[in-house]
Amino acid sequence: MTANLPRVTYSNIGADFRPLHDMLDRSIPAFEQRWLGRDWSNRIAGRSDDEGRRYPVVSPIDHGLALGSFVEAAPDAVGRAVEAAAAAWPRWSSLSWQERLKIMRRAAELLDRRKYDLGIACLIEVGKSRLEAIGEAEEAVDLMRYYCDEMERNEGFRRPMGRAFPQEETRDMLKPFGVFGVIAPFNFPLALSVNMMSGALIAGNTVVYKPSPAAGLTGSLLIDTLAEAGLPEGAVNLVCGGGEVGRALVDAPGLAGIAFTGSYATGMEILRKLASGRHARPAILEMGGKNPSYVTAKADLATAAAGVMRSAFGLQGQKCSAGSKVYVANDVRAEFLEQLVALSAQIKVGDPRRVENYMGPVIDRRAVERFEAAAAAARAEGEILLGGTRLTGGLFDKGTYVAPTIVTGLAPDHAVNRDELFLPFLSVLGYDDLGDAIDDGNDIAYGLTAGIYSEDERELDFFFGRAEAGVLYANRASGATTGAWPGIQTFAGWKGSGGPGGKGGLGPYYVQQFMREQSHTIMRKG
Repeated sequence: MTANLPRVTYSNIGADFRPLHDMLDRSIPAFEQRWLGRDWSNRIAGRSDDEGRRYPVVSPIDHGLALGSFVEAAPDAVGRAVEAAAAAWPRWSSLSWQERLKIMRRAAELLDRRKYDLGIACLIEVGKSRLEAIGEAEEAVDLMRYYCDEMERNEGFRRPMGRAFPQEETRDMLKPFGVFGVIAPFNFPLALSVNMMSGALIAGNTVVYKPSPAAGLTGSLLIDTLAEAGLPEGAVNLVCGGGEVGRALVDAPGLAGIAFTGSYATGMEILRKLASGRHARPAILEMGGKNPSYVTAKADLATAAAGVMRSAFGLQGQKCSAGSKVYVANDVRAEFLEQLVALSAQIKVGDPRRVENYMGPVIDRRAVERFEAAAAAARAEGEILLGGTRLTGGLFDKGTYVAPTIVTGLAPDHAVNRDELFLPFLSVLGYDDLGDAIDDGNDIAYGLTAGIYSEDERELDFFFGRAEAGVLYANRASGATTGAWPGIQTFAGWKGSGGPGGKGGLGPYYVQQFMREQSHTIMRKG
């Protein structure tokens, strides 16, 4: 029975998960036997579609572990998917918001029933640890339910306005745009796909969904779940593939807007395209981060070391919110580094299907190449305190495994301290003045998350007032810069981490980004 299993979030680090692990010991092999190695098709207008080149995908855990084959949608297939979504839009958008919520809540219930299978799919495709993967599945369910609740709490975003005359009445409302393209990343293939698709669908839009080419299995299982919930045929369409498919989707006639999570370069390219043409179209973007944390002389150093370690090395540093650099007051720098390195050295790297492993592989060989380049730069211009090597031998030779790495001595303007690496790679910088440290942490293109460790309320207030990021944390052992949860923390990127709207996911202002405003004024006789 799974009903009594402990619930996993990204922050409940002290819970007893032994019953969950016992279940996963049985469920992971059963999942692999049932789902891996299949030929998967795209889904357009409710039907399987194989127009395009078929490509194989293997797990980064072990390149001998075949996930299956998927179809890189041909340009014509992408166009047909947009047309199918456009054809389904009148029916879906004409439903009352209450009717749409019934269907989406049914989808959330189905997600909840299948969350362990979906979490295992994330684990095997991405190389997530068990708890990260199951936590992602729990988050996906909560996201869909939270956005449904927000739609209901705001009564479908309809409200009466003031009257210019006694006989005149005006109603204000938010209405869907039309067809949204949803382009999802590899690192949270379930939660971020559900985040963007739920926002679009609850608002009344239809969707053409492109998962990461590394995450077609999770994407296919998710689309099957949404279809079973009762969405009209064509309301959600699946097109797999890489950058060429994404560009064909962004360029497709009839597309009303894009929701995208991924790199800064790609997000900005999408934004420029959607700002051109006959009129600008909405681009809802989350584009990564270079997330600093700060450890002051008044911090609890044990808590700080735990939180910085988890944010830097959870999911192998492949989170847009991963802590990639930490500024430490020079008065406590040596003591903090001793604790951080000792704690990080205990991390077990290996097959994430096994309960004891905290870190799995990075996603692919390109990630390994970035890691090796960063390590070489750190070795030449700074000091590597831990790691800095690709792991070899046994399973490590069959996948893409690197060591958790801590470096110091790099200049603040070094590329390692400025560019998003998306790796288990943490840079440590000392400081004498907290204001100077925060200013340097702000002096980057990104502004997603930041964290601080201090027992001084004045330092906390100073940080909250000065840090330029959309998600700020203080004194969290569960993660210095990571761990946002639907309805608890919002997830809005500032600067190059987010779109021009200035609002993000997980919170009360997300769904309405997929809608546009209209007012209706009626003059009554008498």
